[in-house]
Amino acid sequence: MISFELTEEQKALQEMAHAFAEKEMRPKAAFYDREEKFPEDVMQKAFEAGFLTCNVPLEYGGGGLSDLEMAIISEELAWGCAGMYTTMMANSLAFAPIILFGQEEQKKKFLTPFSKKMSFASYCLTEREAGSDTSAIKTIARKDGSDYVINGSKCFITNGGVASLYVVFANAAPEKGSRGITAFIVPRETAGITIGKVEDKMGQRASNTAEIFFEDVRVPAENILGRVGQGFLIAMRTFDRTRAAVGAAGVGLARAALEHAIDYSKTRVQFGQAIATFQATAFKIADMATEIEAARLLVWKAAWLVDSGQRCGLNSAMAKYFGSDLAMRASLETLQIFGGYGYMKDYPIEKLVRDAKLLQIYEGTNEIQRLVISREVIGPIIKK
Repeated sequence: MISFELTEEQKALQEMAHAFAEKEMRPKAAFYDREEKFPEDVMQKAFEAGFLTCNVPLEYGGGGLSDLEMAIISEELAWGCAGMYTTMMANSLAFAPIILFGQEEQKKKFLTPFSKKMSFASYCLTEREAGSDTSAIKTIARKDGSDYVINGSKCFITNGGVASLYVVFANAAPEKGSRGITAFIVPRETAGITIGKVEDKMGQRASNTAEIFFEDVRVPAENILGRVGQGFLIAMRTFDRTRAAVGAAGVGLARAALEHAIDYSKTRVQFGQAIATFQATAFKIADMATEIEAARLLVWKAAWLVDSGQRCGLNSAMAKYFGSDLAMRASLETLQIFGGYGYMKDYPIEKLVRDAKLLQIYEGTNEIQRLVISREVIGPIIKK
């Protein structure tokens, strides 16, 4: 028999994450969104609670959480503030390729320090001309003796301006196309790294998103993840593992929207009665509640597949796109229920709409997720 009951430990983790989101994140979410300031005080408390290293194995000082447990806390943290959630989970994204493909010495050297003090890491893949088309990256890693010299730039990098460690994807054999892409672990203090523009974003303004330039950045070969030319595979395997958490964030944001919609519709009176009694409003709420349940189950299955060591690419793509599309849909429906008030910054709804949009874009746009799903479901096409 299949059981959807969380263990006592998982329930405790869920409650802890929810309490943190309610006490530390929500009261400051509007301020950090409005000012577009990095929430250092909240992140210090997040570090102390273990949220900045939750997927790092126990032997390296982290929380050692499973992917299902990561999904559980992601939902709660995104319920608190999607921007702050993104800052925390960007660490997990950057750690994932090291956890999956790193040598023992690499894990000890680069993961352990993050358990000692509040620090951030960045996953450096996206470029101006290489977003969805990962194989088109132009950053080059030229072999020079026992080192590699990296030249190029990355954009839209979460935590880029505050990170102490970067996982950088560069092409070490451009003539081989995507088969030359290689992943490097690059400490921030390495000479030749410059932080460029810090982006002024529509939503998730509490997270730091920056452009990074690499000019003759010398990296020892021992900092290569996996082997030369394995970078594209590493990037794809990393996303397979982390996309469920993005779907979970979508569930958390949608849940926040639903709660606001219910509370408001029960107190807003029009034509002599609460608007919750109107079918047009009630059916919106019914749809949101149903889709939240469906999205959560998709997320949990995808995370369970990862934890079980099974193929998860299809399910991770489904969880990511369905959960993040739901976040957009639910926040817009809630804004409609609030009417003119929902459009005003005095209320939290317009922030939910702005925050939700980015979930549909990062870690692979939802169009890319549908492409992944369609290819998997349709299978090979026989040419006549």
